[in-house]
Amino acid sequence: MSRTVIASALAPAAIGPYSQAIRAGNTVYLSGQIGLDPVSMQLLDGFEAQAERVFQNLQAVAEAAGGSLADAVKINLYLTDLAYFATLNTIMARYCAAPFPARATLGVSALPRGALVEADAVLVLA
Repeated sequence: MSRTVIASALAPAAIGPYSQAIRAGNTVYLSGQIGLDPVSMQLLDGFEAQAERVFQNLQAVAEAAGGSLADAVKINLYLTDLAYFATLNTIMARYCAAPFPARATLGVSALPRGALVEADAVLVLA
């Protein structure tokens, strides 16, 4: 099976040795996104701003792959403070509609660049 690198200028460039996403067949694996502004490459201030940017970044990469977050079958969320869980649910609902993807939410001690939230996703395209 061939693999295709997916990249979007509307999402931050990778900050390590990885691709924004890889398409293998009809499946697209989106790398984790934090709340970095794709132009300035600076982390946004505050949880809500970072969470919105995370989903905007994921959506940009999904669109570059020819899909959208509506094609997500699995999303993994990483929070440095699980007190943000309810707020994250509200923000995610703006980007993902029913039927919602499967999901895991993990509390972690730290994320790259001091981010408060990170998310990755798996899409299946028709």
